[in-house]
Amino acid sequence: MLSTGAWARKSVARGGPPGPRDDATGTIGAVCIESGRAAVSAARRIVVKVGSSSLTTAGGGLDHHRLGNLVDALSSALSEGKEVVLVSSGAIAAGLAPLGLSNRPRDLATQQAAASVGQGLLIHAYTTAFARSGHRVGQVLLTVDDVTRRVHYRNAYRTLCRLLSLGAVPIVNENDTVATEEIRFGENDRLAALVAALLHADLLILLTDVDGLYTEDPSRPGAERIAEVHSQDDLADVAIGKASKAGVGTGGMVTKVNAARIATSFGIPVLLAAADAADQALAAKSVGTMFHPTGVRPAARLFWLANATTPRGRLYLDAGAVDAIVRRHASLLAAGITKIDGRFAAGDPVDLVDPAGRPIARGLVNFDAIELPLLLGRSTGELAAELGPTYEREVVHRDDMALL
Repeated sequence: MLSTGAWARKSVARGGPPGPRDDATGTIGAVCIESGRAAVSAARRIVVKVGSSSLTTAGGGLDHHRLGNLVDALSSALSEGKEVVLVSSGAIAAGLAPLGLSNRPRDLATQQAAASVGQGLLIHAYTTAFARSGHRVGQVLLTVDDVTRRVHYRNAYRTLCRLLSLGAVPIVNENDTVATEEIRFGENDRLAALVAALLHADLLILLTDVDGLYTEDPSRPGAERIAEVHSQDDLADVAIGKASKAGVGTGGMVTKVNAARIATSFGIPVLLAAADAADQALAAKSVGTMFHPTGVRPAARLFWLANATTPRGRLYLDAGAVDAIVRRHASLLAAGITKIDGRFAAGDPVDLVDPAGRPIARGLVNFDAIELPLLLGRSTGELAAELGPTYEREVVHRDDMALL
């Protein structure tokens, strides 16, 4: 049973009329999904993400049999000349049993302690398993700064590419031992999507403990797997649910769909499948749910701004400012801001929200939160005359703004 509530209100396949029902698999569009598998077969550089629940036992600790099966599937892809980057959760979960912990800890300090113990066990298990087929691995631990700050992410890019050129398999995880609540990815699905974009991957595969996105609770009779998603409109009536905080994992179907949105917006197809079907997924079989790229690949800088940064505050806009930004791609001036929220400094990312509080864009603000209230609702000419020429500028320039 899918505990995170990932099912649809309508039993129809999005992106076109449903294809024939495959009674053996219970899928919608089992025929038309074949058209999306060409991207899987053609992919040369693949990012694969696997979650904690697919690698560990119910009581904590690594399940070496399941991990070995995953490595065997990845090794087969490597033998075909493909490049594979593995984004693997499981460090905290692997550290629970050795530390005598029965459940995933809620406090950050204990999570970091478990990650410190578990990460060594995790990378050792991968090193041993990949060595059986003659492959080497390299551990890469990342924080949010490593993929949001330009100097950092360029260095992360060079390191990952060099590992691939040397024939090693980069095994990526969030650096849980040092990340704080303020600078965490939150879950590795998002990290995997950002790594896929960082490396300009040809494909992202999200492996989990369910075999795709369903039209309703998979435990119910008549539930059908959605074979393909062509755009966000296809998910308009899908009740994805909330991220799970139970068990050894932290994600859920909502984090998988959000990761798919991030990757497909960068032009990268995404396949969501069960971890125990990793070999079939990599072999382009009709398993899981295929998310197709949704448009032209955006400018890298704006992509990172929209998807990799965490807003430090909110600027509330009037209707005129919203229209200027959305329709005319204009810069944000102080005259269009009605109020602010949060603590931020000049250069920090902030969300621009409409009068109802819905985010419409994210941008880098040019003023500190402490000085911005004095500027609200006033024209740049008025501010320059009263406060000086340094205030005759945009609050957020359009070149530093990504529409959401």
